[in-house]
Amino acid sequence: MTLPHIPDAAELPAALERTTHLGIGAHQDDLEFMAYHGILAGYDQADQWFTGVTCTDGGGSARTGPFANYSDEEMKAVRHQEQIDAANLGQYAAQFQLGKPSSTIKDPADDTLAREIAEIIRKTRPQTIYTHQPADKHATHIGVFLSTLQALRSLPAEFHPQEFLGCEVWRDLDWLPDAKKVALNVSANPELAEKLNTIFQSQIAGGKNYHHAVIGRRTANATFSNPHATDDASQIIFAIDMMPLLREPSLSVADFILSLVDEFRSEVASALTTLGA
Repeated sequence: MTLPHIPDAAELPAALERTTHLGIGAHQDDLEFMAYHGILAGYDQADQWFTGVTCTDGGGSARTGPFANYSDEEMKAVRHQEQIDAANLGQYAAQFQLGKPSSTIKDPADDTLAREIAEIIRKTRPQTIYTHQPADKHATHIGVFLSTLQALRSLPAEFHPQEFLGCEVWRDLDWLPDAKKVALNVSANPELAEKLNTIFQSQIAGGKNYHHAVIGRRTANATFSNPHATDDASQIIFAIDMMPLLREPSLSVADFILSLVDEFRSEVASALTTLGA
């Protein structure tokens, strides 16, 4: 198992065993964007802890401005350090960086990542796991989700979490029927959210306004979640409950997701038919 960074220098077994919330993301910054709910749960707490897993090596990203002339190896080092800085700021129990090239994560025949994730889950036994949702538009994100599911399905049920959540990054979940949305209230500590998001200057300076976009999406989710009620939250991250895929190991991911798409289609069709369209 790849050794993690432990911000408070706790002993390795104890650092992992205290984990209650586990985030498994593809790239440096994905955890902070999609799994902030888990980071908040562990921040300044003694009985709840967030552990992060970042799967890729950080190479191959777009770069302009101060990073325009950085080599892939230099960019990997920068992104690695940014993730360490985020783990320190967010008081994570531990931060794994597995250093996989995207090509291996997207290779269905390569189960290396799934086996490493399974070992991390064995060591942490989290109550909640956050990862990418499988209708994401980024192929590497989908690969990480599939590896996470493969890891969980390879483990006995005693290692399964109470919650397994697929979160939005490179496609939001506004299309998901309301009854199927898991609304994660992340209104607390907006200062921490802002600081975590802006740590990743290698990506922001590379021409992507991620830090504002992420907060904007969360704010929009909260405001537009219910047209007939005032806001109960100022920021929300939407997720899909992925536990059906653990309860029914024979259920394919494609069938599961497309059934949700069909529900959305039926919901739209019903509303239009009701109004005579």
